[in-house]
This record gives sequence, structure tokens and C-alpha cells, in this order.
Amino acid sequence: MPDPTCQFRFCTPHRSGKWYASLGAAQQQAGAIGAGYLEARTGMFQPYCHTRLETR
Repeated sequence: MPDPTCQFRFCTPHRSGKWYASLGAAQQQAGAIGAGYLEARTGMFQPYCHTRLETR
């Protein structure tokens, strides 16, 4: 079972996303900062180069 206090966000060298309670929510919003995109056909997240996932 995932830790309910864990949060996720994606960061690029120049921008950081908001913190989200689930990885899926962070992936869906990553496009807003240019960190990657959610592939519509497969539903998989495709990060751009130099994108990193942060957790807290």
C-alpha cells in the first residue's frame, strides 16, 4: 500500500510543478510546465529530456 503522506511533482531545469498526492495526477499535469506528456493511445507518461520526478 502506498504511503498516504507521499507527494509527487515533476521538475525541469527551469520550472517545478505543484505537489500532487498521486503519481497519476502529477503525470497528467506535467505538460503544463513542459516536463512531458501523457500518451493518449497507451496512457503512458513520456517525460522530456532532463525531467526529474521528486517525492516528499
